[in-house]
Amino acid sequence: METFSLNCVKLQEYQPNRYPFLMIDHVDAVCPGKFARGYKHLTLNEWFFPAHFPGAPNMPGALQLEALAQMLTVAITTLPGLKGKVTHALQHTVRFKKEVLPGKSFVIETEVLSWKRGICKGRGVGYTDGEVACEATMLITIPEILEQYLPKKP
Repeated sequence: METFSLNCVKLQEYQPNRYPFLMIDHVDAVCPGKFARGYKHLTLNEWFFPAHFPGAPNMPGALQLEALAQMLTVAITTLPGLKGKVTHALQHTVRFKKEVLPGKSFVIETEVLSWKRGICKGRGVGYTDGEVACEATMLITIPEILEQYLPKKP
């Protein structure tokens, strides 16, 4: 399958989040159902820096994880027929290794490990200054698909 990129406008066709909760600026490469890679450029003007933390701003871990999950979503929603579908998190396991600071880029790489019955198992790594800032294993779902496979309620 061929890879392609998504600018900030085109990205919004595949990722339902919007500012201020869209944690991706650009997708450099996506291979539907396989991987997605891109980045978020961070400036001191980001809405979360004043509170996290005054005098020593860094990107909150929850938002780093959200960026990884959003990029994994792009790897799935670019599959045929899934454009614009809403995803939900099922489970995440994450490790944080380095602060992500204003003025830096947060490079996001995700890989789809499996995609079955509306559930995606994937892995993501976030980098800053060429070093791993965080890494996660994630389970996300497209509820609209998953519900077809769940037992019917009496």
